Amino acid sequence: MNTQHYIDLENRFGAHNYKPLDVVLNRGEGIWVWDVDGNRYLDFLSAYSAVNQGHCHPKIMQTMIDQARKLTLTSRAFRNDQLGYLYKELCEMTNSHKVLPMNSGAEAVETVIKAVRKWGYKVKGVPENQAEIIVCENNFHGRTIAIVGFSTDEQYKDGFGPFAPGFKAIPFGDARALENAITPDTVGFLVEPIQGEAGVIMPPEGYLKDVRAICEKQNVILILDEIQTGLGRTGKLLAEEHEGVEADVTLVGKALSGGFYPVSAVLSNTEVLGVFMPGDHGSTFGGNPMACAVSRTAIRVLMEEGMVENAAEMGAYFLSCLKDIRSPYIREIRGKGLMIGIELLPEAGGARGFCEGLKAKGLLCKETHENVIRFAPPLIITKADIDWAMERIESVLTE
Repeated sequence: MNTQHYIDLENRFGAHNYKPLDVVLNRGEGIWVWDVDGNRYLDFLSAYSAVNQGHCHPKIMQTMIDQARKLTLTSRAFRNDQLGYLYKELCEMTNSHKVLPMNSGAEAVETVIKAVRKWGYKVKGVPENQAEIIVCENNFHGRTIAIVGFSTDEQYKDGFGPFAPGFKAIPFGDARALENAITPDTVGFLVEPIQGEAGVIMPPEGYLKDVRAICEKQNVILILDEIQTGLGRTGKLLAEEHEGVEADVTLVGKALSGGFYPVSAVLSNTEVLGVFMPGDHGSTFGGNPMACAVSRTAIRVLMEEGMVENAAEMGAYFLSCLKDIRSPYIREIRGKGLMIGIELLPEAGGARGFCEGLKAKGLLCKETHENVIRFAPPLIITKADIDWAMERIESVLTE
């Protein structure tokens, strides 16, 4: 069966809520993927950073096979022998006090919304049903009704209302805007260290340090959504480390399982997650033994195999190579570690055509917000791999 056969199947029987590049993949190994016609591609998206460890990492794969032979699911009605170790290892690695495991990134965001609201009522003393969470314009935290309700992208909200109240949006990267927006009813500030879906938007230097100080002074919970930026992507284990801050709550997901299984987690201090009592929140699959075993190995190989350090080194090299390109289409190149965006000028006609041109040359990436090409290769990439990619990137951007 060729590529068109699979595309026709999707178009006929699937909902059309995605616009993927027309490549049909059926195998992956490390930084490489292959399509059904046998063509090989360098993956420069990493499933939106879910496969930081590379495709089908052998140690994570073996853990999944071994655990699947023993026990996959118990629900949280019972305990399992993997969960406590995952808690301990995540806490020790990230300096957290408590962990609450979920499945998708959006579930982690929904979880923290519930937790900080309840903290606001039970600990801070906010009047019932008055709690407010501040978010940033151009945010992306998921696709549930509550989350799209506080998006500032009109497409994400079109046709889906009514939405949950209790959210206020301010400009990203503006610490003074946060300070001015806080009221006695503000319980949390939810922010991405780098806005990925918005086009790899970088805040000013010192921004996270400033908002950390403001939140502490005003008794507001600082929540960092590190679902894309975390677990090595920016050259640190967590992006917050670049400014030496610690959030009250950090959200991780995606690479937490190396792409083998949907796993996310809320990493928190005791005060916030301590408000949850039995029956307040839950998930049938959250914290299941398969997820825990896979996650334990995924974070172990990330650390033991030097992937975080490699992301810092290779990211700096890749950025320097990109900035040497002389192209009439480029407005700005920005990023940190191996999370990089190339913003194109309007006269370039959008990023989609460039992504399709790169696909034709054996490199897979994806546009975001029309005019930005996003690059996020697996953290195991080498200098030789980047040189190979650069030949194709420079060719497409200068043709």
